[in-house]
Amino acid sequence: MKLNVVVLAGGKGTRMASSHPKVLHKLAGKPFLLHVLETARELACDNLQVVTGYGAEKVEAEFGERVNRFVLQKEQLGTAHAVLQTIGNLDDDAIALVLYGDVPLIKATTLQGLLDQVDENTMGVLTCDVADPTGLGRIIRDNEGQINRIVEEKDAGPNEKLVTEINTGFMAIPVQRLKNWLPRISAENTQKEFYLTDLVELAIEDGYRVTTSQCSDQLEVTGINDRVQLAKLERKFQKDMHEELMKNGVTLADPSRFDIRGNATIAADVEIDINVILEGEVTIAANVKIGAGCLLKNCSVGEGTVLHPYTVIEDAVIGKACQLGPFARVRPGTVIKDNAKLGNFVEIKKSVIGKGSKVNHLAYVGDSELGGDVNIGAGVITCNYDGENKHKTIIGDEVFIGSNAVLVAPVVLEKGSFVAAGSTITKDVKKAQLAVGRGKQKNVDGWKRPEK
Repeated sequence: MKLNVVVLAGGKGTRMASSHPKVLHKLAGKPFLLHVLETARELACDNLQVVTGYGAEKVEAEFGERVNRFVLQKEQLGTAHAVLQTIGNLDDDAIALVLYGDVPLIKATTLQGLLDQVDENTMGVLTCDVADPTGLGRIIRDNEGQINRIVEEKDAGPNEKLVTEINTGFMAIPVQRLKNWLPRISAENTQKEFYLTDLVELAIEDGYRVTTSQCSDQLEVTGINDRVQLAKLERKFQKDMHEELMKNGVTLADPSRFDIRGNATIAADVEIDINVILEGEVTIAANVKIGAGCLLKNCSVGEGTVLHPYTVIEDAVIGKACQLGPFARVRPGTVIKDNAKLGNFVEIKKSVIGKGSKVNHLAYVGDSELGGDVNIGAGVITCNYDGENKHKTIIGDEVFIGSNAVLVAPVVLEKGSFVAAGSTITKDVKKAQLAVGRGKQKNVDGWKRPEK
């Protein structure tokens, strides 16, 4: 059967103490709702709908390309009322799976286990056995162990509150049955809301089978209602990722001090020291060593490269067997080719550093193209900005730039040329030429040092 997914994402999240819609808050660098949508797509759903409410415009703007349809729930009248808004857009020959935009850790494998039990004559409920069920809906079973109904905390009697099997909220229902049952749900409860959980009693009343699948990890099905819960689930998410990486051959000096905030692909035999952060889309090849305090964002790092402590890389490509840092900054648009070296307090912006080239310390290279085996001395800068426009510096293979030189773009230094230390270069330098651009030195005899 087809799979239709309905994600409930209309909550304001009052306890988050924020003006932002709750589902746009981030876990591991990605909005809660994005985690849920990616999981839904793993299940190969045919029709993905999101029910919005508070901040609907912001949610739609963020996720418009990932969703088949957004449906606005103008009044917050309960979960059943939210799903009812989508009913006209669901396929009759499908199973409807209900997900929640503030439950980001739910796994596709867990949901697939639920779906495997559902067909046109069976609906499924995902449950979880917990130590403390306070505040959660209870699963009530008959003497034969079959689910009978779900009771919300505020409607539960004393004995029902002792039940530790709780409703996670995740349900899978044949759409044809859903279209029949939803209009029959009433708001006769203490909350005066339309509960999706009432589907269980309606299904049993109509002679349909209700099955359950159990999730063993409560945090996987926990919704985030405040920032304390967010911090707890963040650590859970990171821990799971770290364990997977270590099983696949990655060494983490201290997993509790390493965060992935996006999607990271890390090969075997990579070593990562403490306080390293990966953001966005990051790919790290085998045998890379990453020192303490490094930040990598939307970049790739080639095999055998060493990133010394406190190196920052953003939107860049780093080749094989490079040496970067400590305290190097690689800004967007940069390509560092194989065997190149950037030393301490070096900043590179929107430039190509050729194979085997060295920018060892205290230098700035911007809007430049360096060939192979170039040497940039200490204190060298490229002046790429004239106040209005950026200009390029082109440096050929085997060029040597002496310390404290200034290259004023646009300028071309051809292969094998040499720039004397302390020079300001404003004109092109031809192949194998020596360029000296210093002011004439004057020594003054009899000079008297100022006194206080």
